[in-house]
Parts: sequence; structure tokens; C-alpha cells
Amino acid sequence: MIRGLTRAGLGTIESNERLISGAAQFGFQAIDLNPLHFIRECGMEKAKDLLDNKGVMIGSIDLDVDWRSSEERFREGLKALPEAAEAAMSLGCFKCCTYILPSTDEPAAPFMAAATRRLKLCADILGAYGIRLGLEFVGSWHLRTQWANPFLWTMDDTLDWIETIGAHNVGLLIDSYHWHTNGMTTDDLLKLKPAYIVHVHINDAKAGPIENLLDGDRLYPGEGVINLHGFLQALQAAGYSGVVAQEVLGSPSSLSMDELLARSKAGFDIAFANLQ
Repeated sequence: MIRGLTRAGLGTIESNERLISGAAQFGFQAIDLNPLHFIRECGMEKAKDLLDNKGVMIGSIDLDVDWRSSEERFREGLKALPEAAEAAMSLGCFKCCTYILPSTDEPAAPFMAAATRRLKLCADILGAYGIRLGLEFVGSWHLRTQWANPFLWTMDDTLDWIETIGAHNVGLLIDSYHWHTNGMTTDDLLKLKPAYIVHVHINDAKAGPIENLLDGDRLYPGEGVINLHGFLQALQAAGYSGVVAQEVLGSPSSLSMDELLARSKAGFDIAFANLQ
């Protein structure tokens, strides 16, 4: 598996160029970023050279299309998706991800119908560029009642929804925090086929009842109670060999990016011990 980073948990990042250099310095081989912003910042040729020279790939891009609210906003955002997909493809990235909130203020049934249609459209556009779409289930208990109506938050329900969406290039984004807050075990991961897994996030959790864990109060890998080594072992046994990207949501840190990268590396060294 490939050690990766998102921007979350790295403090103040001066530029994508600085992020790529820092990632390579601390042994990370992938970063999640916005390819359009990166190309506009550096130019296409320099962007490709930076990635190649540092031995860093783009693990995934975000689905910057608002599929959760009005049809007007969805249609407006959809117009920009081909450009983002082309930029990602040009930089060698073939993964795009979005998260599913576990509750909604919309009536659940019509929301499900609209979201299914919208994500199918997004998947079809991404598929034309060879890009897979990963859906992240969110297990945090407080978000299950944050809005008026429950939606979905388990892996199995998300897999059922992916089957309903019916696009060959849609799968899961599996986050260790949401695996933990769903009370899942390594056996749940072992039943997955490799084709089900698009992307992986890693982070850690404080001790205590899982129903008390807040989504934006995560720890760096190796600093909490999640069995991250078992999590990664199970994913590897299930056939996943792609990027595992750190995503630490929490309060801003006063530490520098390099200090936080060193902290991340220490945690990854523990979680990845004896893994290929």
C-alpha cells in the first residue's frame, strides 16, 4: 500500500509545491489535492515535473459538485466536472471521492432518488476519463441526528446504494475513523472484494465510547485507540494495494507543516510495520 496525505492535519501549507516536497521528504508517496488549482499555480509542465521528480502521485481528487442540495446548484457544479476530470487524468490521478452525511434535512426517500441520479451522472462523466468515484460512509454518531432525517452511515448500506447507482466505476472510500465509529471489525473488511475499494483514509480516535467521538476531533495515526495495524492488514488481505491517505480533522495546530509531517510519519511507521 502507498503512504499518502490529505491537506487535513498539516497546518499552514504555503503551496502545493511545498506540500509535495514535504511529503517526499518524510517518505509519503501520494497526496490528495485539487488538480486544477495545482495546474493554475504551477502550469501543466511544472506540475508534472514536480510530481515526477519527487516521486509523488496524486491519490484522489474531491468531487467538487454539490449533489446534496438543489438541482440548480448540482447542474451548475456539474458543468465544471469534465475540466477537473481532464486535469486529474493529465496528472495521472484516476480516483475522485465524496462523503455521505448520515442525516439530511430533506425527506429521505426523494433525497435518495435525487442523489442516486446525480451521482450516476457524475460517475458517468468521470468514467469517460477512466476515473473511479469513491463514496465515504460517515459513522460519527452525533452526525446521525445532526439533521432532521436519518440517511445512511454503514458500509453495507453504502454498498447496497452503490449497486443501485449502477455505475461500474463507483466504490467505497473507507476511513478508519468511520470504520471505528461504526463498531466494525477486521472481518467486515476481509469480506470486501478489491474492486469495492477506491480509496482509504487513516486517522485515530480518543479512548471512550464510540458514540461520544466527534467527527472533527480526530488524532494522528498511532496516537489513539484504533487498531490501525489490523485495519491495514485486513485491507491488504482483501486485495487493496492503493493509497492510504492521512485525514486528521481537528483544531488548527501551532506546529509547522514539517513538524506535523514528522508526527504523521511516526504514526505511519507504527501502522505500516511489517506491511508491504
